[in-house]
Amino acid sequence: METTRQNKISRLIQKDLSEIFQHQTREYYKNAMITVTNVRVSPDLSVAKVFLSIFAIKDKPEIMPLVKARKNEIRYELALKVGKQLRVVPSLEFFVDDSLDYIENIDKLLK
Repeated sequence: METTRQNKISRLIQKDLSEIFQHQTREYYKNAMITVTNVRVSPDLSVAKVFLSIFAIKDKPEIMPLVKARKNEIRYELALKVGKQLRVVPSLEFFVDDSLDYIENIDKLLK
């Protein structure tokens, strides 16, 4: 069970990462729409698991390696945004959130 502090930090990181991805989409990610769906922070606040949904592109598996390759740059930009609120910016781990694809697939099967 997550503490109140973990929840607050998760929401802060989610908001700021979504802004970062919104500004970098055209430049680095082939105009894919990247949405930060969830962020989970470890109890010691050192690791943040970031779940991303990728839309508006046919080659979704190509985007995740691009995101992971820029992990340090994204963390640096996040540090510029949250540097006054957090003492240490957590290291970022990115995962694909395919829950929307799963829901869409179930809707197709039910029709």
